[in-house]
Amino acid sequence: MAGVNLPVRALGDDTPVRVLVVDDDALVRAGLTMMLDGAPGIIVVGEATDGDEVSAMVDAHAPDVVLMDLRMPRVDGITATRRLRARPRPPEIIVLTTFDTDENILHALRAGASGFLLKDTPPARIAEAVRQVAAGEPILSPRITRRLMDRVAVQAGAYARARATLAALSPRERDVVIAIGQGGSNTEIARSLDMTLATVKTHVSHILTKLDLDNRTQIALLVHDADLA
Repeated sequence: MAGVNLPVRALGDDTPVRVLVVDDDALVRAGLTMMLDGAPGIIVVGEATDGDEVSAMVDAHAPDVVLMDLRMPRVDGITATRRLRARPRPPEIIVLTTFDTDENILHALRAGASGFLLKDTPPARIAEAVRQVAAGEPILSPRITRRLMDRVAVQAGAYARARATLAALSPRERDVVIAIGQGGSNTEIARSLDMTLATVKTHVSHILTKLDLDNRTQIALLVHDADLA
């Protein structure tokens, strides 16, 4: 049944949302299944103990929504999510985890997850999130939404500061800075910018002084913050 086309839920469809629970912890699976099976408009159609079982379970049960754990021993939730989203007409995926690092959140969303919730989310909120993503509405817990907003604000601030700092450079110094940010050695920079090695070293020295930096690594970080590398 590989590549099966999954049913698409129409607007106003009142049939139960079919859910697949994926978690390597038997107690977590049992708790989620009991809670969701008792929620109006939701039915748990299957459980998987690891990410490597997900595709076969989707083929067998055609869920509308997959509740996906992140850390599992054989295939992690990010990989399993990416594989599911590459299928024709895949189910929606909510990552449900205790690990809320920025990297995990962003990796899950980039892999195609429709939602990201923490396992301490109230049961009624998890059930509502299942209904929402089944209807095509992405969902993030308020705590995660705030963290992403804070991350964007920090990145925006760093970007603005980096751009303002680099504005003090001459066009040629800026070329050298970008080349440093791209990992170029002095010799490689001299070759790519058609300069002598001595000229590149002079530029680097002037740049460090002008920007009040200590080393090339700080130059590279500044270029990264300015999104120029």
